Amino acid sequence: MAYKFVDNYREKGARKKLVTQLRDDRKIEDKRVLEAIGRVPRHFFFDETFWNQAYKDIAFPIGEGQTISQPYTVAYQTQLLHVNEGDKVLEIGTGSGYQTCILLELGAKVYTIERQEKLFLRAKLFLSKMGYTAEFFCGDGSKGIPAHAPYDKILVTAGAPFVPDIMLKQLKIGGTMVIPVGDEKTQKMITVIRVSETDYERIELDTFRFVPLVGDQAW
Repeated sequence: MAYKFVDNYREKGARKKLVTQLRDDRKIEDKRVLEAIGRVPRHFFFDETFWNQAYKDIAFPIGEGQTISQPYTVAYQTQLLHVNEGDKVLEIGTGSGYQTCILLELGAKVYTIERQEKLFLRAKLFLSKMGYTAEFFCGDGSKGIPAHAPYDKILVTAGAPFVPDIMLKQLKIGGTMVIPVGDEKTQKMITVIRVSETDYERIELDTFRFVPLVGDQAW
C-alpha cells in the first residue's frame, strides 16, 4: 500500500509493539489479522497532538460522539469474520475508517455506511488519500445496504438492541455476521451464520462496550 503520509520509524516500532501485545497478551491468533493491523498506520487517524495515544490499546474520540475502536476490539471482531480474499463485506459504521482499512488489507471488497455526514465525508476523503478504495455510503446503517446485497460477511461496529432481520436477509447462505447486541451500556458479541434461506446459527461470545447503533432498526 503506497501511503501519502509520514510513517516514521517511531510509529512503526509502536505499531509492532501493539501487534505483539494483541498476539501475546490479548490472544489474537489470526496471523492475517495481526499482519493487517501491523500494516495500517493508526496514528494517521489521530490529530498529531495525540499521536502518543495511537498505539495504546484504547478507544479514542473522533468527534460526533463517536470513537476509533480499541485495537483489541478491531482485531477480535475481524478475527471472527474470517475474511477471505475477494469477500464482499458490509461494514455498518464507518467511523474513522480504520476498521475499513483493516478489511481492505485482508483483500475484502468493502461496502461501508456511516450515518454521521461529517464522519462519512472525512473517512471517504482520507482513505482515498491513503490509497484505499471502498464503496462509501451515508445513511441509516441499521437497515444495511440492500441494493448491493447479498454479502459474504457483515460487520457491525456499534451496539445494537437486537439483530436486525433486514440485515440477516442481506447475508449470503454460508455468510457470517458479527454484531454486538445488548443494552446501551454493554453488549455481547454475537456471531450469526446463515445456514439456509430461513435458518441461522447464533453464537454468543464475550462482553464489550460500543457506542449505540442508531436508526430505524436499532436505538
